[in-house]
Amino acid sequence: MPQPSARPSTEATDIAFKILLGVLVVAVPLANLAWLGGQATAWATGSAPGAPYQPAQALLHPDQLWPALGETSLLLGTRILPATVLLALSASAAVLYQRHKNGSGGRRKRVDGMAKHQDVEPLMAKAITAKARSLRPSLKTAKHLAAKDTGVLLGNLQGTRHEVRMGYEDVAVAIMAPRSGKTTSLAIPSILNAPGPVLLTSNKAAGDAYTATLDARSATGRTWSMDPQQIAHAKRAMWWNPLATAKTLDGAGRLAGHFLAASVDASQQGDFWSKAGSNILSQLFLAAALDERPITDVMQWLAFPADRTPLDILRDHGFTAVAAQLKGTVEGPPETRDGIYETARQYAAALLNSEIAAWVTLQEDVEEFRPQEFVTSTDTLYLLSKDGGGGASALIAACADAVMRAATTQAERAGGRLDPPMLAILDEAANVCKISDLPDLYSHLGSRGIIPITILQSYRQGQKVWGDAGMDALWSASTIKVIGSGIDDPDFADKLSRLIGDHDVETTSTSHSESGKSTSVSMRQERILAADAIRALPKGTALCFATGLRAAMLDLRPWYLEPGADTLSAASASASADITERALAKTDPRQSDFGTAA
Repeated sequence: MPQPSARPSTEATDIAFKILLGVLVVAVPLANLAWLGGQATAWATGSAPGAPYQPAQALLHPDQLWPALGETSLLLGTRILPATVLLALSASAAVLYQRHKNGSGGRRKRVDGMAKHQDVEPLMAKAITAKARSLRPSLKTAKHLAAKDTGVLLGNLQGTRHEVRMGYEDVAVAIMAPRSGKTTSLAIPSILNAPGPVLLTSNKAAGDAYTATLDARSATGRTWSMDPQQIAHAKRAMWWNPLATAKTLDGAGRLAGHFLAASVDASQQGDFWSKAGSNILSQLFLAAALDERPITDVMQWLAFPADRTPLDILRDHGFTAVAAQLKGTVEGPPETRDGIYETARQYAAALLNSEIAAWVTLQEDVEEFRPQEFVTSTDTLYLLSKDGGGGASALIAACADAVMRAATTQAERAGGRLDPPMLAILDEAANVCKISDLPDLYSHLGSRGIIPITILQSYRQGQKVWGDAGMDALWSASTIKVIGSGIDDPDFADKLSRLIGDHDVETTSTSHSESGKSTSVSMRQERILAADAIRALPKGTALCFATGLRAAMLDLRPWYLEPGADTLSAASASASADITERALAKTDPRQSDFGTAA
C-alpha cells in the first residue's frame, strides 16, 4: 500500500502563492486609493472630517470611516474613482513597459547580442568629432563642429537616439536591395550634408538622388551633369575630355580598360580577343591624346586599319615600341586583325552616336569640365547612364575614375589629404560605373580624404563585375559595410550570420517526479542573427560592420523624415517635373536642337 507523501504538492503551493501575490498587487494599491478617494470626497463636500489612515477599512467598510458621507458619495469616492485610477495607471504602466521593451520612442526592439553604445563608441559623436579635428586642419581651432563636418550619417543605433557615423577616412560598401533605403537613407542624406565636392553615379534621375539634391547642392556650388544617354534630358552645359589623362601608356590603358569592363564581365576579360581589342584601343587612345585629337578620331582609325596616321603620331612622340606593336597587329593575318579591330569597334561603339560623342569632344558653346579644378571646389558632379549602356557607361566610369585620380593628386599636393574631403557615391556601381581596379583603389582613397561609398544590390552583383577575388578584396578593404534588407543569397546571409557571431542563451528546463517539480538553468551558444533573420530584416533597418567593432543594428534615417523635408520634397518634385517637360519637348519637332546648351 503506497504511503502518502509527507510534503504538500509543490505545484499547489506555487499556484496558491501566485494567487496570493495577485490579490496583494491589486488589493494594496486599491485600498490606498480608496482611502485617498474617501478623504478627497470628504474634503470636497465638507460634510465630514478627515479619517485616520486605515486603507483596509476604507476598502471594506468606508461608511465607518466617513459616516457623514452619503451612499452615493462613498460609491463614487471609494469605489468608482479608485478603480478608474488603478485601471489608468495599469494601462500607462503597460504602455511604458512596451516602449521600454521595444526601445525608446516606440523604436524596434534591440536584438540581443548586437553592439551596444559602448561597443561602437568610435562611431559615436564624441569620438567621431575628435577624429574629424585630427584629420582636417581647417577644423582644429573651431569651437563647435556641425555634425555634417564630422562624418557621414549611417543611422541611429537601433532602439536609441545615438547617431552612428563613418569618419572622413573610412571607405564603405553598401549592399542593399531595391527599395530598401539605399537612396533615401544613405545616398541622398550623404550628398545633402557633404562639406566638400560630391560625385554621384546613377542610372535614374526623376524621383531619385539627382532630383532630390540638385537644388540644395546648387546653393553649395556649381552642379555639373553628364547625361550622354539623356536620362534626365539635361541640356548639355559641359563637355569633358577623356583623353586628357591618356597621354601616357598607363593612362591610355586605363581608359581602354573602362571600355572593356563596360562591355564584358570579369570572367571574359582575360580571353585573347578581349585583351587584344583593349590593347588596340589603348594604342589608338594614346595616339589621339598625343596629337590632341578628339576621341572620335579613334573610331575612324578603327574603321580603316591601314591608316598610318596613328603609327606616325606614336613614332613622332617617341613611342616606337607601341608603334611597332600596332604595326604588327595591322600587318598580321587578316582574319586575326579583323577580329581584333571588330572587337575594339564593339567596345567603343557608343562613340559613333553623335549625341553621346558631343559630351566628350570640344564644344565651343559650353564649358569644359576639369577634374583638377572640381576636386578643390564644393561643386557636385552627376554622372548618369543607363544599365548596360556599354560604351556610354564606360565614359561615366572613366570620368569618375579621372575625378578620383585628380583628387588623389591634389591630396598629395595638399599634404596628404583633401580638406574638405570629397564624397564619391557610386550608386549602381555594378551597372554604370565599372572601374576594374576599384578594390585596389579602396586601400588608399580614405587616407587621401576621398570617401567612396559603393552601393550594390547584392554581393553576387559585385562578383560579376570584379570576380570572386576582386569582390572579396573590395569587401575586405571597406572599413564600413552596410547591409540592408532584401538579402536573398543564402550563402552570403550565412556568411554575415557567422560574422555577427554567437551569444549565450539561458535555457530553462523543468522535470517532474514523485517528489514534485524541479527546474534547472543552463547556457548554450546560439547565433545572434540566423541567416533567415538576416533575410527578413525589416525595411528601415540595416546591419553595420565596422573594422574592429562588433556588428551593429541600425535604424535608418530617410531624408523625408528629417527637418526641412518639405522644402526638399518640393524642390525634388519641381526637378522631376522639369525632366518630364524636357522629355515631352523632345517629341516636338521644333525642339530638334534641345540636346545643345541654351
